[in-house]
Amino acid sequence: MKELPTTPTDAALIARIKKGDERAFTLLVRRYEQTVWGFAYKLCRDKEKAEESFQDTFVNVYRKLGQFDGRSKFSTWLYTIVANNCLMKRRRRKLEDLLESYDEAPDTDDPSVHDQLASWDDTPAERLLQGELKETLDEAIRKLPDDYRIVFVLRDLEQRTAEETAAITGLSVPAVKSRLRRSRIFLREQLHGFMKA
Repeated sequence: MKELPTTPTDAALIARIKKGDERAFTLLVRRYEQTVWGFAYKLCRDKEKAEESFQDTFVNVYRKLGQFDGRSKFSTWLYTIVANNCLMKRRRRKLEDLLESYDEAPDTDDPSVHDQLASWDDTPAERLLQGELKETLDEAIRKLPDDYRIVFVLRDLEQRTAEETAAITGLSVPAVKSRLRRSRIFLREQLHGFMKA
């Protein structure tokens, strides 16, 4: 009777990649592509930036795999790379925003600007139906400081343990718990208008 082929472990794939096996790298990318894409999108909150981070992550993995020593799980190392890529993109964007001219404010006499503003007369139910809760939540998550957003995304959206989150971020477990609590408080305050009856 024939034995079914087994799926190679991350460690086996990494060993093959380090020996120059490009097919093994393709298998590793396929194994983690959805995870990396989802995590990058949750951190960046922008499809284009998530795509850039996705690409950059696997380029970095290919270039730096020799530095992976196996003391942590490969997925932990991978999450760290994704988080760093997203943080770097955010820092660059902040710098670009600072360099932009303040003279480029939108023309408030333009009727299209008024159309984009939310109506203050809508009820919470109407806002929910229009998808504004999701937009508000996305915006609130974007407003979280980077260090807090990473912890929130890893713990509440990616369902990682406090220990895994600590390993990925380089924080202590108590620091992870503190940042998560503060993130939740901040988001609750941002969503306060939707929480009212």
